[in-house]
Amino acid sequence: MPEEVFAAEELAYKQQENIVFSEVHGFGLLMDVFTPTGTSNGLAIVDVACGAFHSDRGKINDHKKAGMFDTFCGKGYTVFAVRPGSISKFSAPEMIANLNQGVSWVIEHAEKYQIDADRMGLMGASAGGYLACLDAVTAEAGSPAAKFKAVGVFFPPTDLLNYGPVQLKVRTDPFLGKTVRRLLFPEGFGDLDDKALDERVAKFSPARRVTSSAPPFLFIHGDADPLVPLQQSEVMVEALKAANVSAELIVKPGGAHPWPTIAEEVAIMADWFDKTLDAEIGGGQ
Repeated sequence: MPEEVFAAEELAYKQQENIVFSEVHGFGLLMDVFTPTGTSNGLAIVDVACGAFHSDRGKINDHKKAGMFDTFCGKGYTVFAVRPGSISKFSAPEMIANLNQGVSWVIEHAEKYQIDADRMGLMGASAGGYLACLDAVTAEAGSPAAKFKAVGVFFPPTDLLNYGPVQLKVRTDPFLGKTVRRLLFPEGFGDLDDKALDERVAKFSPARRVTSSAPPFLFIHGDADPLVPLQQSEVMVEALKAANVSAELIVKPGGAHPWPTIAEEVAIMADWFDKTLDAEIGGGQ
């Protein structure tokens, strides 16, 4: 048989697995790096590989199936898939700290990977989208997250107090409340009253932390999402626009969490990063 029958189609990327970017309490924190096999555009995307607040390898595989690495590396981006840790070991503040350790590692290795550390993009989906949103809107000047000049997210939770039709009761809600308790109150409520509880939940709700210094955002969200209401993207877009920050929302008709053809929207997001990061001008380092 012809030799080409057996030849695998060349991927748009080379993958380095399980790079240890930091260590916390004796646990190694890991990322995968996807470098383009074609011409690099000199730009980097940090992909927060987290779903349901778990960062196992399956989350990277999910992003691979969605075409994220093929699409972005095909355009010349280097993608750093950072795994910020799982809810079984880490709280939300700790996951943000872990994510920023990963971002610091990317910045420190910018020369090695020939990327512009001052003009990076940040990407995530679901819980990873939540962490991306929170990291971007709470970034202080000079911090690693301040390097992000564009944020693209799929169906992220953004307001943990006002979750679609649910007004969250942190103490008693058996579903979302349980997750929020594990994320924000892993050691219990102590002597906190209801007002103090709500204040802490608001502090870790990205839509309630927006300032005018936030970078441009793109949200893509299905209108039939059974897990994260479309309202979660809508409320953050509204907050960003009120702060005079560029924000776009693309609604996928019938889209769930996710949807079978999400690779099409991944391509749309990649085009948006091209435009927002000015990839054509910045490419070819």
